[in-house]
Amino acid sequence: MPLYKSKPGDTRQIKNVSGNEKIKKFLFSLGCSQGEDITLISILAGNYIISVKNIRYAIDKNMAKAIELV
Repeated sequence: MPLYKSKPGDTRQIKNVSGNEKIKKFLFSLGCSQGEDITLISILAGNYIISVKNIRYAIDKNMAKAIELV
């Protein structure tokens, strides 16, 4: 299931990160890698507020679509 279909408050493991190289590298720099836990905190104005390694980030829907969850 992609992250953008998840509900706020859900914590799951990342199965895969897809998309073009620019998106993959950016998400990897945030700590989004296979096996890592990710929490969707909320969705505000089209931005997805996520928590990875206890740090919060805001990503857009295209990046949320690139994160596949277990």
